[in-house]
Amino acid sequence: MPSQNKIAIVSGGARGIGKAVSLELAREGINIAFNFLQNKQAAVELQQEIKNLGVKVQASQVDIKDFNAVSKWVDETKKNFGGLDIVVNNAGIINDKALMFMELADWKGVIETNLGGVFNLTRAAITGFLKQKNGNIVNITSVTGITGAARQTIYAAA
Repeated sequence: MPSQNKIAIVSGGARGIGKAVSLELAREGINIAFNFLQNKQAAVELQQEIKNLGVKVQASQVDIKDFNAVSKWVDETKKNFGGLDIVVNNAGIINDKALMFMELADWKGVIETNLGGVFNLTRAAITGFLKQKNGNIVNITSVTGITGAARQTIYAAA
């Protein structure tokens, strides 16, 4: 299997699209590290499901908005798995609200998660990719960024 011994890190990997991505990569024989923020039960269940597919897996409770925590997560993943080959930027949140009712905290929460999280994870991995002259970065996005949607100003911007 050509994917054997590859290592992927997936942000927001415990639920939704991130879970589907984590499982599909694992089915391809890729070892998976994923983060979750709050839903530990979902993370534990996914970790077992991936383990049952015969690949290594690591679930970590990491806030994607925290640059230092993300850097530490990437370093720990590389140490535990022996490297890193693929980054999947998937973590994201929605805070539907009309702009006139939006608070600065609403704006910052979505931007720092959806956009800042991409910077944090990619920045933490990119130096290693450059040194090994190889690596893949996949950014998951939404059609809302292209077409927009009512009450999703922040989400579309991110």
